[in-house]
Amino acid sequence: MARNDEIAPTTGNRDAAISIIGPGMRVVGDCETDGTLRIEGNVSGTVRAGKAVVVGKDGEVEGDIVTQDAIIGGKVNGKITAESRLELQATCTVEGEVFARRVKLDEGGTINGSIHIGEIKKTTSSPSISAPTTSSSSTSGSSGSGTSGSQGSGSGSGQKSGAPAVTSSRN
Repeated sequence: MARNDEIAPTTGNRDAAISIIGPGMRVVGDCETDGTLRIEGNVSGTVRAGKAVVVGKDGEVEGDIVTQDAIIGGKVNGKITAESRLELQATCTVEGEVFARRVKLDEGGTINGSIHIGEIKKTTSSPSISAPTTSSSSTSGSSGSGTSGSQGSGSGSGQKSGAPAVTSSRN
């Protein structure tokens, strides 16, 4: 019997697992984990993680990403679905559709595609947004005041009342 001060084995706790695709590693095919996947190399295929996906500044994904939380610092060419939060760092380049409940775009980060912000309804096909706030074409975090209520950074488009905001921060 284990005492309270002993550390219990972590077998079976897959949510705490962190899988790493290191620099110089290339994966061709789909990746799926219950926990977190950190990508510092290249993935060609769909990436699914129950907890989070982190794409490092030198990481690249050619395919879709589906997860709760995502932090993108590298390149993604595909659809990103983050059911909770998406952070787009200054070093990121995203080509494709973005679906997220909340988005943070750092100054310098680039998106070429559509951004759909709001509640994501789980479906078997593509996600749908219940409170859409959409921005099309190219958005860059290279300008703007960093206040919420602006679509992307410095795009100047209005935002629907009650819809989540895209925030931008300068580093």
